[in-house]
Amino acid sequence: MTITKTKRTGLDALREAAEAMELPPAPALLGWQALELRPGFVRVRYEAREAFYNPQGNVQGGFLAAMLDDAMGPAAFTLLDEGSFAPTLEMKVSFVRPARAGVLIAEGSVVHQSKRFMHVEGKLMTEDGELIATGTATLVVQLPQQKEER
Repeated sequence: MTITKTKRTGLDALREAAEAMELPPAPALLGWQALELRPGFVRVRYEAREAFYNPQGNVQGGFLAAMLDDAMGPAAFTLLDEGSFAPTLEMKVSFVRPARAGVLIAEGSVVHQSKRFMHVEGKLMTEDGELIATGTATLVVQLPQQKEER
C-alpha cells in the first residue's frame, strides 16, 4: 500500500484559521469573519466601529483600504500552496461613499495569476449591498524559500 501525502493549500489553511478563529492582529481588529471561501474568491464580514472614525464622523479611509486588502489578499492566498505567500506590491482604492459604524461586507477575487504575480480586485459594501469602495491590487508571489527579510 502506498500512502500519498496531499499538499495543503492556502485555502485549506485559511478555512482552518477561519474555523478556529486564530486571526492575526490586523484582521482581528477589523472584525474579520469568513462568509465564503473558495478558490480565487473570498467574502468576509467586518464590524466597523466608531473607534475607526475620522474627524468628520465616518470610517477613516485607511480602515476601509485595510478591509479591502484583507479580502483581496486572502483571495490570492486561496490559490497558493501552504507556506507560499503574496504580499501586496501596489494597491488602488476608490472611495464611493462614506461608511459608518456597523457591518461591512467585502469580496475579493483573483483576476489573473502568473507564476510571479497575481492581480486581484475587491469591493466593500454595506450589509444592504450599497457600494462603499472598490480596490485593485498587484501581489508578488513568493515561495517559502523566497521569503525576504524586511
